[in-house]
Amino acid sequence: MTGPLLVIAAGGTGGHMFPAQALSEAMLARGWRVRLMTDARGARYAGGFSHAVQVVQVASATTARGGALDRLRVPFVIGRGVLSAVAAFRRERPAAVVGFGGYPTIPALSAAVLMRLPRMIHEQNGVLGRVNTAFARRVDLVACGTWPTAVPDGVRTEHTGNPVRAAIRDRAGAPYIPPGDHPMMVLVIGGSQGARILSDVVPGAVAALPDDLRRWVRVAHQAREEDVARVAQAYAAAGIDAEVKPFFQDIPRRMAEAQLVVSRAGASSVADLCAIGRPAILVPFAAATGDHQTANARGMLDGGAAILIPESRLDIDALAAQMTAVLGQPKAAVRMAHGALALATLDATDRLAGLVLELAGKGRGTP
Repeated sequence: MTGPLLVIAAGGTGGHMFPAQALSEAMLARGWRVRLMTDARGARYAGGFSHAVQVVQVASATTARGGALDRLRVPFVIGRGVLSAVAAFRRERPAAVVGFGGYPTIPALSAAVLMRLPRMIHEQNGVLGRVNTAFARRVDLVACGTWPTAVPDGVRTEHTGNPVRAAIRDRAGAPYIPPGDHPMMVLVIGGSQGARILSDVVPGAVAALPDDLRRWVRVAHQAREEDVARVAQAYAAAGIDAEVKPFFQDIPRRMAEAQLVVSRAGASSVADLCAIGRPAILVPFAAATGDHQTANARGMLDGGAAILIPESRLDIDALAAQMTAVLGQPKAAVRMAHGALALATLDATDRLAGLVLELAGKGRGTP
């Protein structure tokens, strides 16, 4: 391929990688070449990208992990990554650089600033992450997945929505089968790394459902690897048919088949729920920067598509009561599904791709 080069910088979680993957698919379809620049941790989450996307690892680090010695090394590790990115961009100058957040994006965005390349960031959440906050004034624009998103004064913003992967778009608006006297699927997802609090509470909540509901419930539960065995045992002890894995490769299919989804409120999860149109019980991650997961959930709550339970109020009885409210009221569940679908921004990927084309057409970023 001889088309223009887009460099995508993304961190090592599904929340960053899924919209980055969606943009890569769109730009490849437009004849562009795409390079994903991330660190070793991020590269482990790049399996969903097309084989046409070149994955380049650059060194990066964060002060949020490790001991005192590790934190002292951070500037040197990042500096090495920036030099590596600058060298790569000198060998082949990108037409545009797009960052999706997370500390693995620091080297590529820093190199783009130093070389005055056209550059932008996409913020998935309703509150800018730390890295995106640091770069917001140094890029040409900030594309916002959740609207509104608070940004520093003077920063150009565009509302694109959150891109979803092709596998999600293929199931957009899939017919919803209401709860009833038939096998009902409950999908439990806690982001790409699972959520321990859901593993602690959901099995007991399912076991506490009224007998006429519990007998029909089937569960697909994404849990941390170290929690899989105990979560599976908890379901088995309660006589509940459950599949428990650290990661499901076929989340789009499972979500389309679900009567109810219990989830964190990560931006990508919310976008997927709206695209397919499924009722949800959302449990925002309490330690999220700026409580951004609660901000992410606001649209679904206002649209009657989701029930929110703060972590501080999540226990077996509270979750069982809300699950019963959805699974025991088919008409209400249908309204929630339709409410989610009404919030979908199915052209988010095209909007973001359009901004990349506009940015590249200008030929040079801001100093």
